[in-house]
This record gives sequence, structure tokens and C-alpha cells, in this order.
Amino acid sequence: MTAMTTPSRRLRSAVGAVAGAALAAGAGTAAALMPGAAHADTAVQCQVTYTANDWGSGFGANIVIKNVGSSPWSSWNLGYSYTGNQTLQNGWNGTWSQSGKAVTVVNASWNGSVPAGGTVNPAANFTYSGTNTAPTVFTINGTVCNGSTPPPTTSTSTPTTSPSTTPSTSPSTSPSTSPSTSPSTSPSSSPPPTGAPAVHVSGNQLLDSTGKVFVPHGVNRSGAEFACVQGKGIFDGPVDDTSVAAIASWKTNIVRVPLNEDCWLGASNVSSQYGGAAYQSAIESFVSTLHKHGQVVILDLHWTDGVYTGQSSACSVATATCQKPMPDAANAPAFWASVANAFKNDQSTIFDLFNEPYPDFAAGFNSALGWSCWQNGGSCTGIGYQVAGMQSLVNAVRGAGAANVLMLGGVAYSNDLSQWLQHKPADPLNNLVASWHSYNFNSCSSSSCWDSQVAPVLAQVPVIAGEIGENDCGHSYIDTLTAWLDSHHTGYAAWTWNTWDCSSGPSLISAYDGTPTAFGAGYKAHLATF
Repeated sequence: MTAMTTPSRRLRSAVGAVAGAALAAGAGTAAALMPGAAHADTAVQCQVTYTANDWGSGFGANIVIKNVGSSPWSSWNLGYSYTGNQTLQNGWNGTWSQSGKAVTVVNASWNGSVPAGGTVNPAANFTYSGTNTAPTVFTINGTVCNGSTPPPTTSTSTPTTSPSTTPSTSPSTSPSTSPSTSPSTSPSSSPPPTGAPAVHVSGNQLLDSTGKVFVPHGVNRSGAEFACVQGKGIFDGPVDDTSVAAIASWKTNIVRVPLNEDCWLGASNVSSQYGGAAYQSAIESFVSTLHKHGQVVILDLHWTDGVYTGQSSACSVATATCQKPMPDAANAPAFWASVANAFKNDQSTIFDLFNEPYPDFAAGFNSALGWSCWQNGGSCTGIGYQVAGMQSLVNAVRGAGAANVLMLGGVAYSNDLSQWLQHKPADPLNNLVASWHSYNFNSCSSSSCWDSQVAPVLAQVPVIAGEIGENDCGHSYIDTLTAWLDSHHTGYAAWTWNTWDCSSGPSLISAYDGTPTAFGAGYKAHLATF
């Protein structure tokens, strides 16, 4: 849906899905200790526990480093090596690097000091092919941690119990008996927030870092796509801890945040107080707050550049002041490269590459031309600017080194998924999700259409409901829709957690303390059943 000067007015849609097979979780542990000296610390006695959550072509490495000596450390430097072709993608809770098979992790600015008995928890994602053998030899500040005087657990083995699914509530500087498998989602320069699971695609499911299926149930939080470019601020309403707690009180686990291309990139048409660095910092802070309250975040590219005056045009200007039929080649790849760089250490954040494509409308409702434009971009029928196709946006994110889950909405304002599988872009990480939008005024708004168009897609890949809603201030449509989605083990995010009139643009609340509208009351009651 697109928010205009106040409520949203445009075609909306949404529906999510998560279904399929379980994650093949491979894990190895190695732990040992040995006295030694390194850096400024007079002695290092260390224990390292290593676990790997393997999904076939990649894995998450979760490492717990424990200071088992009597002296604190002022800094730490972890070293270990793989025996195969494991390749680092991104890491957090430290600065990760790889040279050949050797991996090094240096402490972040906030977690270098480790008291006696304290722990730190660096983690990272890797890709590989062939055999994924766990490393067994680890060093801290040059001291071997599995030396000649190891504790009882010295061999590499597969744990008989699953790692803890309860993440640490603060940087790990106190003793811990169970490693957290939900990695930090904050930039490495600040302590990690807690609660939000790291997610990835496995078959036609979303899984968290423990291998548990993650089914999204949440809301959209509109505002950052329009307020900044209209000179009204960055958000529409509060985004502080209290307001996010209100969202979480509805038993949500995901929040979709629409963004503006010009505001993120600091274009000249946006005031500096609302664009560029100020906008980016505000978004990063909001994401951190959402994560703290257990929310996975979807960052959605909502408004983009390009002059378009054809079918269903919402505005005639070149700047990002409305929904365009497709993202622009001039700036959208740069937008995603920048966003990817900012959040590539945060696997609790999903990238929704473009809100609601409608290149088929621009091409005179020609579905074949629309899907070709959607996938490949370039010069598209009916669109006067060069288009960034979905493949180029996937390339921009992966080229920035980000392994995040990517959402791709279909044509007809993300309501048509009929040819999504045939035009699915190539992704070296195979970490793609179909985004579907569903409103009572869309073409595909019946269970028979959902069975024919959506079910075949969710049988092969996850489908997330980026947006669901209705414009009558009731909830009969989403009652039917969520029942269908639940029966297919799929998830969704309702439009929207904003306080405008729910009949002019689907709004869940009348106040930011979570007071529901009539529309929102039905959705809140449904979420309470989980």
C-alpha cells in the first residue's frame, strides 16, 4: 500500500507463507583450556565452544569464548581454521576476517573486556560445498584453547540437545552455561539488542538459527516512506521503546518498515535534517528497538525515482514521492547496496526489494511484458525511465556482502504470483522469499485464486504476507484470509500500525498505545490465538 500525504491510497496487498522441510542442523563443539600469555593480559585461560547450524549450502557458526582464568582480559583475538571450502559471508559481535582456510575474529569496541568467568559470543554465516567439518583447534590472543590440559569436552561432536533458543539480554560479560544461538543484530560498534531471531530460507520454510520454523505474524509501520520527503519528519508518530512495546503486546514477531529511496540516499529534494545520515541513523535505531522487543524487521523499498505518467500513475514527478511501477536503475541498486552494507551483520532483518511492482499495468496489462520487466529491467514498455529489475537488486545486495533474506513481490501490486517461480532471479545463497499482498479490492481476493496462484509458489519457496488488509474498517476479509494462510502454515503482516481513519486506508489502531480500530480488533484477537 502506498501512504500519501495522510492515509494510504493505492492498491495494497499482502500475504505471507512459510512451509516445508526442517533444517538439517549440524553442530560440532570443541572446548578446552590452557594457560598462556598474550597482548597486555598477563595470562589467558580460555574455553571455546563451537556450534554450527547447517542448512546444506551454508551454515551459521556460533562461538562462545569463556575466560576461565582468574584475570580479566582487556581484549581478545580468536583464531581457528577450516579444512574445507567454508567461506565467510558476514559476522557480528566482533570483526571477522578470513585468509584462505584461516579465520580471525577481533573483539568489537564494546566487548573487548572480559572478566574472569565472563563470556563473549561472536557468530557468523558461511557458505560451503562438500563436507562441513567443524574446527577443533582455537586460539585466544595466541594461546591454544584446546591444548594439553583440556576439560572433559575436548572432541568434536554433535550435541544431543538443541542449543539454547533464549538469546542473551546483554553483551555476554558474565558466566554462561548455555551458548545463545540468536546472534546480535546490531552494528558491531554497539552492544547487541536481544530477542529477534536470525532467519534464513531452507526449502519452502523460514528457519531461525536453531532450526525452528519461523512463521511471521505482524504489522506494517508506515511513515518513513512519506514523512521525510514531505518535510514532516522521519516517522509518522512515535517509534520509541514504549510505542514498540505496544506493537509487541499484540503478540507480533515481525514488523515491516517502508523506506524512501531519496531520503536514505540524501537526495537534494530532501531536507538534510530528514535525509541522508540523519535518516539512516533513525532507521537503524528503530530497527534496533524493534529487535529488542523480539521483532524481525522487514525493510521495504517503497517510494523510488522516475517520471511515470502511464496507467495507474500516482504522481508525475521524478522524485520519490509516490509508488512507481518499478524501481529505477539510476538509484535503486545504490539504495540497496547501501542498506545491505548497513544491515549485512543483521540476519534478523529481511530486505523487501520493492513494495508493489506493476510493470504489467504500465505495459497495457500485458502479463508477459510485465514479468520480463520485473525480472530483467532495462527499457520496459510504458515506463519512461531505465528500470532496475529484480535480478539487478539481488545482485546489488549480494555484491555488498549481505546474506539477508530477500523478499520479492510479484506484479499487479504484488498481488499476482502466477509467474513468480518462472521468473525467480538467481541467488547464490538461495535465500529468496516471495512476497504477496492481499486486500479485499485486489483481483486475487478469493480462496480459489489463492489455491491456484499462491499455493503452488509456497509449495516451493517461502511466501511472506508483506501486506494484508481491507478498506471497510471491518475484518471479515482478513478473517478469511488469515484462516487460509494459517492452514498453509504461512505468515503475514497487516497494514498498518498508524492512526489514520481505518476506512480511508486500513489502519489497525486509533492510538499508539495499541488501542485497536474495529479493523484492528479482529486482527488483534486473531494474533492472541498464537
